[in-house]
Amino acid sequence: MSYYYSKTLNLSFDKAIAGVTEELKKEGLGILTDIDVKAALKKKLDVDFRKYRILGACNPPFAYKALQA
Repeated sequence: MSYYYSKTLNLSFDKAIAGVTEELKKEGLGILTDIDVKAALKKKLDVDFRKYRILGACNPPFAYKALQA
């Protein structure tokens, strides 16, 4: 059982991140958090890891309504 969505793209990593960010913006979502896992692991553990980012998307009006509920 998987708990995530994945898609293989024929793009560079940076272009994929930019494209995902732009498509989320079109849907009214912004990036609230951007965790660079590769950089964090290098800093904390001094290990090399593949490019890996976790983007936390948020729709501010919906988030505000949910927090008020």
